Amino acid sequence: MEPGTAGMTSGVSILTGDPKQAIIKLSGPMIVAMLLMSLYNIIDAIWVAGLGPDALAAIGFVTPVFMVLIGISNGLGAGATSAIARRIGAKDKNGADNTALHGLYLAVAASIVMTICFIVCLRPLLIAIGAGETIGLALDYAYIVFAGTVFFIFTNMAYGILRAEGDMKRTMHAMAVSSVVNIILDPILIYGLDMGMAGAALATIISVALVSVVLLWWFLGKRDTYVSIHRDAFSYRPAIVSDVLKVAIPASGEFMLMAGLGIILNGLFVTVAGTDGVAVYTGGWRVVMFAIVPMIAINTAVISVAGALFGARRYAELKTVHLYSIWIGTLISIGISILTWVFAPQIATLFAYSPESARLLPDITAFLRTMCFFYPFVPMGMMSNGLFQGLGKGTASFILTLLRNLVFIAFFAYLFALTFGWGEVGAWWGCVAGDIVGGCVAFTWAALFVHTLAKKHAKDREETPVGESSS
Repeated sequence: MEPGTAGMTSGVSILTGDPKQAIIKLSGPMIVAMLLMSLYNIIDAIWVAGLGPDALAAIGFVTPVFMVLIGISNGLGAGATSAIARRIGAKDKNGADNTALHGLYLAVAASIVMTICFIVCLRPLLIAIGAGETIGLALDYAYIVFAGTVFFIFTNMAYGILRAEGDMKRTMHAMAVSSVVNIILDPILIYGLDMGMAGAALATIISVALVSVVLLWWFLGKRDTYVSIHRDAFSYRPAIVSDVLKVAIPASGEFMLMAGLGIILNGLFVTVAGTDGVAVYTGGWRVVMFAIVPMIAINTAVISVAGALFGARRYAELKTVHLYSIWIGTLISIGISILTWVFAPQIATLFAYSPESARLLPDITAFLRTMCFFYPFVPMGMMSNGLFQGLGKGTASFILTLLRNLVFIAFFAYLFALTFGWGEVGAWWGCVAGDIVGGCVAFTWAALFVHTLAKKHAKDREETPVGESSS
Protein backbone atom coordinates (compact mmCIF):
# COMPACT_ATOMS: atom_id res chain seq x y z
CA MET A 1 0.00 0.00 0.00
CA GLU A 2 1.35 3.43 -0.93
CA PRO A 3 1.99 6.02 1.77
CA GLY A 4 -1.05 8.05 2.60
CA THR A 5 -3.55 5.57 1.14
CA ALA A 6 -4.47 3.82 4.38
CA GLY A 7 -8.21 3.85 4.96
CA MET A 8 -8.88 4.93 1.35
CA THR A 9 -12.61 5.18 0.69
CA SER A 10 -14.47 4.49 -2.55
CA GLY A 11 -14.87 8.26 -3.00
CA VAL A 12 -11.11 8.81 -2.89
CA SER A 13 -10.60 5.92 -5.33
CA ILE A 14 -13.03 7.56 -7.78
CA LEU A 15 -11.47 10.99 -7.24
CA THR A 16 -7.97 9.77 -8.08
CA GLY A 17 -8.99 7.51 -10.98
CA ASP A 18 -10.14 8.25 -14.54
CA PRO A 19 -11.14 11.95 -14.70
CA LYS A 20 -14.13 11.42 -17.02
CA GLN A 21 -15.56 8.71 -14.80
CA ALA A 22 -14.88 10.87 -11.75
CA ILE A 23 -16.82 13.81 -13.23
CA ILE A 24 -19.83 11.58 -13.96
CA LYS A 25 -19.82 9.61 -10.70
CA LEU A 26 -19.17 12.60 -8.45
CA SER A 27 -21.56 15.04 -10.13
CA GLY A 28 -24.53 12.61 -10.26
CA PRO A 29 -25.31 12.59 -6.51
CA MET A 30 -24.67 16.33 -6.33
CA ILE A 31 -27.19 16.98 -9.10
CA VAL A 32 -29.86 15.12 -7.12
CA ALA A 33 -28.96 16.90 -3.87
CA MET A 34 -28.79 20.36 -5.39
CA LEU A 35 -32.02 19.87 -7.32
CA LEU A 36 -33.71 19.16 -4.01
CA MET A 37 -32.05 22.22 -2.46
CA SER A 38 -33.18 24.41 -5.33
CA LEU A 39 -36.62 22.83 -5.27
CA TYR A 40 -37.14 23.97 -1.72
CA ASN A 41 -35.99 27.47 -2.72
CA ILE A 42 -38.66 27.49 -5.43
CA ILE A 43 -41.31 26.03 -3.11
CA ASP A 44 -40.35 28.60 -0.48
CA ALA A 45 -40.93 31.36 -3.04
CA ILE A 46 -44.21 29.74 -4.15
CA TRP A 47 -45.57 29.73 -0.60
CA VAL A 48 -44.37 33.30 -0.01
CA ALA A 49 -45.96 34.38 -3.31
CA GLY A 50 -49.29 33.41 -1.78
CA LEU A 51 -48.81 36.27 0.68
CA GLY A 52 -48.80 38.74 -2.24
CA PRO A 53 -46.34 40.49 -4.59
CA ASP A 54 -44.93 42.66 -1.77
CA ALA A 55 -43.92 39.55 0.16
CA LEU A 56 -42.22 38.08 -2.90
CA ALA A 57 -40.49 41.41 -3.58
CA ALA A 58 -39.34 41.52 0.07
CA ILE A 59 -37.59 38.17 -0.45
CA GLY A 60 -36.01 39.70 -3.54
CA PHE A 61 -34.51 42.53 -1.49
CA VAL A 62 -33.20 40.12 1.17
CA THR A 63 -31.73 37.75 -1.45
CA PRO A 64 -28.62 39.85 -2.30
CA VAL A 65 -27.75 40.08 1.41
CA PHE A 66 -28.41 36.38 1.88
CA MET A 67 -26.09 35.72 -1.06
CA VAL A 68 -23.31 37.39 0.92
CA LEU A 69 -23.81 34.77 3.65
CA ILE A 70 -24.06 31.91 1.17
CA GLY A 71 -21.09 33.31 -0.71
CA ILE A 72 -18.81 33.35 2.31
CA SER A 73 -19.95 29.92 3.48
CA ASN A 74 -19.64 28.40 -0.01
CA GLY A 75 -16.32 30.18 -0.49
CA LEU A 76 -14.90 28.68 2.70
CA GLY A 77 -16.20 25.28 1.61
CA ALA A 78 -14.62 25.65 -1.84
CA GLY A 79 -11.33 26.70 -0.27
CA ALA A 80 -11.34 23.62 1.94
CA THR A 81 -12.33 21.34 -0.96
CA SER A 82 -9.48 22.59 -3.13
CA ALA A 83 -6.81 22.47 -0.41
CA ILE A 84 -7.85 19.04 0.92
CA ALA A 85 -8.29 17.48 -2.55
CA ARG A 86 -4.81 18.59 -3.57
CA ARG A 87 -3.36 16.92 -0.46
CA ILE A 88 -5.35 13.76 -1.12
CA GLY A 89 -4.01 13.74 -4.69
CA ALA A 90 -0.48 14.10 -3.26
CA LYS A 91 -1.24 11.19 -0.84
CA ASP A 92 -0.76 13.43 2.21
CA LYS A 93 -3.44 12.03 4.58
CA ASN A 94 -2.15 13.89 7.65
CA GLY A 95 -2.08 17.14 5.71
CA ALA A 96 -5.69 16.57 4.56
CA ASP A 97 -6.83 16.00 8.17
CA ASN A 98 -5.03 19.10 9.42
CA THR A 99 -6.43 21.22 6.58
CA ALA A 100 -9.98 20.09 7.39
CA LEU A 101 -9.58 21.22 11.00
CA HIS A 102 -8.19 24.57 9.90
CA GLY A 103 -11.27 24.95 7.72
CA LEU A 104 -13.65 24.20 10.59
CA TYR A 105 -11.94 26.71 12.90
CA LEU A 106 -12.15 29.33 10.15
CA ALA A 107 -15.88 28.54 9.84
CA VAL A 108 -16.45 29.14 13.56
CA ALA A 109 -14.60 32.47 13.48
CA ALA A 110 -16.48 33.64 10.38
CA SER A 111 -19.83 32.68 11.96
CA ILE A 112 -19.26 34.85 15.03
CA VAL A 113 -18.19 37.91 13.06
CA MET A 114 -20.91 37.65 10.43
CA THR A 115 -23.78 37.07 12.86
CA ILE A 116 -22.94 40.28 14.70
CA CYS A 117 -22.55 42.26 11.46
CA PHE A 118 -25.82 41.04 9.96
CA ILE A 119 -27.97 41.68 13.02
CA VAL A 120 -26.57 45.21 13.46
CA CYS A 121 -26.63 46.25 9.80
CA LEU A 122 -29.77 44.60 8.39
CA ARG A 123 -32.26 47.47 8.56
CA PRO A 124 -30.04 50.22 7.08
CA LEU A 125 -28.69 47.80 4.49
CA LEU A 126 -32.14 46.72 3.27
CA ILE A 127 -33.33 50.32 3.16
CA ALA A 128 -30.23 51.29 1.20
CA ILE A 129 -30.88 48.68 -1.50
CA GLY A 130 -34.47 49.83 -1.99
CA ALA A 131 -36.71 47.70 0.30
CA GLY A 132 -38.83 50.79 1.00
CA GLU A 133 -42.45 49.88 1.72
CA THR A 134 -41.57 46.19 1.99
CA ILE A 135 -39.03 46.74 4.81
CA GLY A 136 -41.29 45.28 7.52
CA LEU A 137 -41.84 42.04 5.61
CA ALA A 138 -38.16 41.87 4.67
CA LEU A 139 -37.03 42.23 8.30
CA ASP A 140 -39.54 39.61 9.50
CA TYR A 141 -37.73 37.16 7.25
CA ALA A 142 -34.17 38.43 7.49
CA TYR A 143 -33.67 38.64 11.26
CA ILE A 144 -34.54 34.97 11.72
CA VAL A 145 -32.52 33.72 8.74
CA PHE A 146 -29.35 35.59 9.70
CA ALA A 147 -29.61 34.51 13.32
CA GLY A 148 -28.80 31.04 11.99
CA THR A 149 -25.60 32.12 10.22
CA VAL A 150 -23.50 29.55 12.09
CA PHE A 151 -25.52 26.66 10.64
CA PHE A 152 -25.12 27.82 7.04
CA ILE A 153 -21.37 28.29 7.38
CA PHE A 154 -20.78 25.02 9.23
CA THR A 155 -22.82 22.89 6.81
CA ASN A 156 -21.09 24.33 3.76
CA MET A 157 -17.67 23.73 5.30
CA ALA A 158 -18.67 20.15 6.14
CA TYR A 159 -19.96 19.64 2.59
CA GLY A 160 -16.64 21.01 1.31
CA ILE A 161 -14.70 18.45 3.33
CA LEU A 162 -16.86 15.59 2.10
CA ARG A 163 -16.61 16.76 -1.53
CA ALA A 164 -12.82 16.96 -1.22
CA GLU A 165 -12.65 13.23 -0.52
CA GLY A 166 -15.15 12.39 -3.25
CA ASP A 167 -17.95 11.52 -0.81
CA MET A 168 -20.79 13.04 -2.84
CA LYS A 169 -23.37 10.46 -1.76
CA ARG A 170 -23.17 11.43 1.89
CA THR A 171 -23.32 15.09 0.88
CA MET A 172 -26.40 14.28 -1.19
CA HIS A 173 -28.12 12.59 1.75
CA ALA A 174 -27.48 15.55 4.08
CA MET A 175 -28.69 18.12 1.54
CA ALA A 176 -31.74 15.99 0.77
CA VAL A 177 -32.74 15.81 4.43
CA SER A 178 -32.45 19.59 4.73
CA SER A 179 -34.59 20.15 1.63
CA VAL A 180 -37.35 17.71 2.56
CA VAL A 181 -37.65 19.10 6.10
CA ASN A 182 -37.87 22.64 4.73
CA ILE A 183 -40.50 21.67 2.15
CA ILE A 184 -42.63 20.03 4.85
CA LEU A 185 -42.31 22.89 7.36
CA ASP A 186 -43.01 25.78 4.96
CA PRO A 187 -46.82 25.46 4.65
CA ILE A 188 -47.16 24.44 8.30
CA LEU A 189 -45.34 27.48 9.66
CA ILE A 190 -46.34 30.07 7.02
CA TYR A 191 -50.07 29.26 6.88
CA GLY A 192 -50.86 26.55 9.43
CA LEU A 193 -49.43 28.55 12.34
CA ASP A 194 -50.07 31.87 10.55
CA MET A 195 -46.43 32.99 10.94
CA GLY A 196 -46.16 34.45 7.44
CA MET A 197 -42.67 35.57 6.44
CA ALA A 198 -41.24 34.58 9.81
CA GLY A 199 -42.52 31.04 9.23
CA ALA A 200 -40.65 30.76 5.93
CA ALA A 201 -37.43 31.86 7.62
CA LEU A 202 -37.89 29.56 10.61
CA ALA A 203 -38.47 26.54 8.34
CA THR A 204 -35.13 27.23 6.68
CA ILE A 205 -33.26 27.56 9.99
CA ILE A 206 -34.76 24.39 11.50
CA SER A 207 -33.85 22.34 8.42
CA VAL A 208 -30.22 23.49 8.25
CA ALA A 209 -29.77 23.10 12.04
CA LEU A 210 -31.01 19.52 11.84
CA VAL A 211 -28.49 18.71 9.10
CA SER A 212 -25.71 20.28 11.18
CA VAL A 213 -26.42 17.68 13.87
CA VAL A 214 -26.26 14.86 11.30
CA LEU A 215 -22.94 16.13 9.93
CA LEU A 216 -21.44 16.40 13.40
CA TRP A 217 -22.46 12.80 14.08
CA TRP A 218 -20.72 11.59 10.91
CA PHE A 219 -17.48 13.38 11.75
CA LEU A 220 -17.35 13.01 15.54
CA GLY A 221 -19.54 9.97 16.28
CA LYS A 222 -19.48 7.55 13.38
CA ARG A 223 -15.95 8.52 12.24
CA ASP A 224 -15.97 6.60 8.95
CA THR A 225 -14.87 9.41 6.61
CA TYR A 226 -11.47 9.39 4.90
CA VAL A 227 -10.61 12.77 6.42
CA SER A 228 -10.41 12.41 10.20
CA ILE A 229 -11.68 15.17 12.49
CA HIS A 230 -9.90 14.84 15.83
CA ARG A 231 -7.95 17.24 18.02
CA ASP A 232 -4.63 15.39 17.72
CA ALA A 233 -4.61 15.98 13.94
CA PHE A 234 -4.50 19.76 14.36
CA SER A 235 -1.22 21.61 14.12
CA TYR A 236 -1.56 25.29 13.32
CA ARG A 237 0.09 26.19 10.03
CA PRO A 238 -0.23 29.71 8.59
CA ALA A 239 0.49 28.22 5.17
CA ILE A 240 -2.64 26.05 5.41
CA VAL A 241 -4.78 29.03 6.39
CA SER A 242 -3.35 30.90 3.41
CA ASP A 243 -3.97 27.90 1.13
CA VAL A 244 -7.64 27.71 2.12
CA LEU A 245 -8.20 31.46 2.00
CA LYS A 246 -6.53 32.01 -1.39
CA VAL A 247 -9.51 30.14 -2.87
CA ALA A 248 -12.10 30.96 -0.19
CA ILE A 249 -11.76 34.74 -0.34
CA PRO A 250 -12.02 35.06 -4.13
CA ALA A 251 -14.81 32.43 -4.21
CA SER A 252 -16.70 34.37 -1.52
CA GLY A 253 -16.04 37.52 -3.47
CA GLU A 254 -17.69 35.93 -6.49
CA PHE A 255 -20.93 35.61 -4.54
CA MET A 256 -20.51 39.21 -3.35
CA LEU A 257 -20.33 40.18 -7.00
CA MET A 258 -23.50 38.20 -7.71
CA ALA A 259 -25.13 39.90 -4.73
CA GLY A 260 -23.97 43.24 -6.12
CA LEU A 261 -25.44 42.31 -9.48
CA GLY A 262 -28.72 41.43 -7.75
CA ILE A 263 -28.77 44.86 -6.10
CA ILE A 264 -28.06 46.56 -9.43
CA LEU A 265 -30.76 44.60 -11.23
CA ASN A 266 -33.29 45.16 -8.44
CA GLY A 267 -32.63 48.91 -8.70
CA LEU A 268 -32.95 48.70 -12.47
CA PHE A 269 -36.26 46.84 -12.24
CA VAL A 270 -37.63 49.27 -9.66
CA THR A 271 -36.76 52.11 -12.05
CA VAL A 272 -38.33 50.59 -15.18
CA ALA A 273 -41.14 48.43 -13.73
CA GLY A 274 -41.66 49.12 -10.00
CA THR A 275 -41.94 46.41 -7.32
CA ASP A 276 -43.77 44.14 -9.78
CA GLY A 277 -40.59 44.09 -11.87
CA VAL A 278 -38.63 42.98 -8.80
CA ALA A 279 -41.24 40.32 -8.02
CA VAL A 280 -41.05 38.94 -11.57
CA TYR A 281 -37.26 38.81 -11.42
CA THR A 282 -37.30 37.25 -7.92
CA GLY A 283 -39.71 34.45 -8.83
CA GLY A 284 -38.19 33.86 -12.26
CA TRP A 285 -34.62 33.84 -10.96
CA ARG A 286 -35.52 31.07 -8.50
CA VAL A 287 -36.40 28.97 -11.55
CA VAL A 288 -33.12 29.96 -13.24
CA MET A 289 -31.14 28.85 -10.18
CA PHE A 290 -33.02 25.55 -10.25
CA ALA A 291 -32.31 25.11 -13.95
CA ILE A 292 -28.55 25.61 -13.63
CA VAL A 293 -28.25 23.19 -10.69
CA PRO A 294 -26.78 20.40 -12.87
CA MET A 295 -24.04 22.79 -13.97
CA ILE A 296 -23.33 23.81 -10.36
CA ALA A 297 -23.15 20.14 -9.39
CA ILE A 298 -20.74 19.33 -12.22
CA ASN A 299 -18.71 22.36 -11.15
CA THR A 300 -18.30 20.96 -7.62
CA ALA A 301 -16.97 17.74 -9.15
CA VAL A 302 -14.57 19.75 -11.32
CA ILE A 303 -13.11 21.48 -8.24
CA SER A 304 -12.49 18.15 -6.49
CA VAL A 305 -11.14 16.27 -9.53
CA ALA A 306 -8.96 19.16 -10.75
CA GLY A 307 -7.54 19.58 -7.24
CA ALA A 308 -6.67 15.89 -6.97
CA LEU A 309 -5.08 15.83 -10.45
CA PHE A 310 -3.07 18.94 -9.66
CA GLY A 311 -1.87 17.44 -6.36
CA ALA A 312 -0.84 14.27 -8.22
CA ARG A 313 0.86 16.38 -10.95
CA ARG A 314 -1.31 14.84 -13.67
CA TYR A 315 -1.45 18.17 -15.47
CA ALA A 316 -2.14 16.84 -18.96
CA GLU A 317 -5.49 15.42 -17.80
CA LEU A 318 -6.77 18.83 -16.68
CA LYS A 319 -7.74 19.60 -20.29
CA THR A 320 -9.95 16.49 -20.26
CA VAL A 321 -11.68 17.67 -17.09
CA HIS A 322 -12.27 21.14 -18.54
CA LEU A 323 -13.61 20.13 -21.96
CA TYR A 324 -15.56 17.06 -20.83
CA SER A 325 -17.38 18.93 -18.05
CA ILE A 326 -18.33 21.74 -20.45
CA TRP A 327 -19.57 19.24 -23.07
CA ILE A 328 -21.78 17.43 -20.54
CA GLY A 329 -23.03 20.70 -19.05
CA THR A 330 -23.90 22.16 -22.45
CA LEU A 331 -25.92 19.12 -23.51
CA ILE A 332 -27.89 19.25 -20.26
CA SER A 333 -28.39 23.02 -20.62
CA ILE A 334 -29.84 22.70 -24.11
CA GLY A 335 -32.31 20.10 -22.88
CA ILE A 336 -33.31 22.37 -19.99
CA SER A 337 -33.79 25.29 -22.38
CA ILE A 338 -36.18 23.28 -24.55
CA LEU A 339 -38.21 22.10 -21.55
CA THR A 340 -38.35 25.60 -20.08
CA TRP A 341 -39.59 27.12 -23.34
CA VAL A 342 -42.36 24.54 -23.65
CA PHE A 343 -43.54 24.66 -20.04
CA ALA A 344 -42.84 28.32 -19.19
CA PRO A 345 -46.57 29.24 -18.75
CA GLN A 346 -47.14 26.34 -16.36
CA ILE A 347 -43.97 27.13 -14.38
CA ALA A 348 -44.94 30.81 -14.18
CA THR A 349 -48.32 29.86 -12.71
CA LEU A 350 -46.51 28.62 -9.60
CA PHE A 351 -45.64 32.24 -8.75
CA ALA A 352 -48.90 33.79 -9.91
CA TYR A 353 -51.56 31.49 -8.48
CA SER A 354 -53.10 33.96 -6.00
CA PRO A 355 -55.45 36.81 -6.99
CA GLU A 356 -52.84 39.30 -5.75
CA SER A 357 -50.06 37.95 -7.97
CA ALA A 358 -52.03 36.76 -11.03
CA ARG A 359 -51.08 39.86 -13.00
CA LEU A 360 -47.43 38.73 -12.97
CA LEU A 361 -48.13 35.60 -15.06
CA PRO A 362 -47.37 36.99 -18.59
CA ASP A 363 -44.17 38.71 -17.49
CA ILE A 364 -42.81 35.70 -15.60
CA THR A 365 -43.54 33.52 -18.64
CA ALA A 366 -41.68 35.95 -20.90
CA PHE A 367 -38.73 36.11 -18.47
CA LEU A 368 -38.43 32.30 -18.36
CA ARG A 369 -38.41 32.04 -22.15
CA THR A 370 -35.75 34.73 -22.39
CA MET A 371 -33.55 32.76 -19.98
CA CYS A 372 -33.69 29.76 -22.36
CA PHE A 373 -30.95 31.57 -24.30
CA PHE A 374 -28.96 32.08 -21.08
CA TYR A 375 -28.52 28.44 -20.01
CA PRO A 376 -26.38 26.97 -22.85
CA PHE A 377 -23.55 29.44 -22.18
CA VAL A 378 -23.40 28.90 -18.40
CA PRO A 379 -21.16 25.76 -18.51
CA MET A 380 -18.27 27.51 -20.31
CA GLY A 381 -17.93 30.07 -17.54
CA MET A 382 -18.85 27.89 -14.60
CA MET A 383 -16.55 24.95 -15.40
CA SER A 384 -13.69 27.32 -16.15
CA ASN A 385 -14.17 28.96 -12.76
CA GLY A 386 -14.30 25.56 -11.06
CA LEU A 387 -11.09 24.49 -12.77
CA PHE A 388 -9.23 27.55 -11.49
CA GLN A 389 -10.59 27.01 -7.97
CA GLY A 390 -9.51 23.38 -7.98
CA LEU A 391 -5.98 24.43 -8.93
CA GLY A 392 -5.91 26.94 -6.08
CA LYS A 393 -6.11 29.88 -8.50
CA GLY A 394 -9.01 31.62 -6.80
CA THR A 395 -8.04 35.08 -8.01
CA ALA A 396 -8.43 34.07 -11.65
CA SER A 397 -11.90 32.69 -10.91
CA PHE A 398 -12.82 35.93 -9.13
CA ILE A 399 -11.67 38.08 -12.05
CA LEU A 400 -13.79 36.03 -14.45
CA THR A 401 -16.87 36.45 -12.24
CA LEU A 402 -16.16 40.17 -11.93
CA LEU A 403 -16.04 40.50 -15.70
CA ARG A 404 -19.18 38.43 -16.21
CA ASN A 405 -21.39 40.10 -13.56
CA LEU A 406 -20.30 43.69 -13.03
CA VAL A 407 -18.82 44.36 -16.45
CA PHE A 408 -20.73 42.35 -19.04
CA ILE A 409 -24.15 41.59 -17.50
CA ALA A 410 -24.58 44.90 -15.64
CA PHE A 411 -23.39 46.85 -18.68
CA PHE A 412 -25.66 45.13 -21.18
CA ALA A 413 -28.65 45.21 -18.78
CA TYR A 414 -28.25 48.97 -18.34
CA LEU A 415 -27.60 49.50 -22.04
CA PHE A 416 -30.65 47.56 -23.20
CA ALA A 417 -33.04 48.66 -20.43
CA LEU A 418 -32.29 52.38 -20.23
CA THR A 419 -30.08 53.51 -23.10
CA PHE A 420 -32.06 51.59 -25.72
CA GLY A 421 -35.31 52.08 -23.77
CA TRP A 422 -36.32 48.40 -23.80
CA GLY A 423 -37.36 48.45 -20.11
CA GLU A 424 -37.39 45.28 -18.01
CA VAL A 425 -37.30 43.07 -21.12
CA GLY A 426 -34.06 44.79 -22.08
CA ALA A 427 -32.59 43.99 -18.67
CA TRP A 428 -33.46 40.31 -19.17
CA TRP A 429 -31.70 40.24 -22.54
CA GLY A 430 -28.78 42.09 -20.98
CA CYS A 431 -28.33 39.12 -18.63
CA VAL A 432 -28.24 36.79 -21.64
CA ALA A 433 -25.75 38.91 -23.61
CA GLY A 434 -23.45 39.34 -20.62
CA ASP A 435 -23.54 35.61 -19.90
CA ILE A 436 -22.55 34.75 -23.48
CA VAL A 437 -19.61 37.16 -23.57
CA GLY A 438 -18.48 36.20 -20.05
CA GLY A 439 -18.63 32.48 -20.83
CA CYS A 440 -16.50 32.87 -23.96
CA VAL A 441 -13.86 34.90 -22.11
CA ALA A 442 -13.71 32.39 -19.22
CA PHE A 443 -13.37 29.40 -21.54
CA THR A 444 -10.57 31.02 -23.54
CA TRP A 445 -8.57 31.96 -20.44
CA ALA A 446 -8.93 28.54 -18.77
CA ALA A 447 -8.10 26.62 -21.96
CA LEU A 448 -4.94 28.66 -22.52
CA PHE A 449 -3.89 28.28 -18.88
CA VAL A 450 -4.28 24.50 -18.88
CA HIS A 451 -2.47 24.18 -22.21
CA THR A 452 0.45 26.29 -20.95
CA LEU A 453 0.63 24.37 -17.64
CA ALA A 454 0.69 20.96 -19.34
CA LYS A 455 3.23 22.10 -21.93
CA LYS A 456 5.54 23.56 -19.27
CA HIS A 457 5.38 20.41 -17.15
CA ALA A 458 6.11 18.20 -20.18
CA LYS A 459 9.11 20.37 -21.04
CA ASP A 460 10.36 20.25 -17.43
CA ARG A 461 10.15 16.46 -17.45
CA GLU A 462 12.10 16.26 -20.71
CA GLU A 463 14.83 18.48 -19.28
CA THR A 464 15.07 16.61 -15.95
CA PRO A 465 18.04 14.20 -15.97
CA VAL A 466 17.22 10.53 -15.40
CA GLY A 467 17.25 9.69 -11.71
CA GLU A 468 16.22 13.16 -10.58
CA SER A 469 12.69 14.11 -9.54
CA SER A 470 10.73 16.60 -11.57
CA SER A 471 9.88 19.83 -9.83
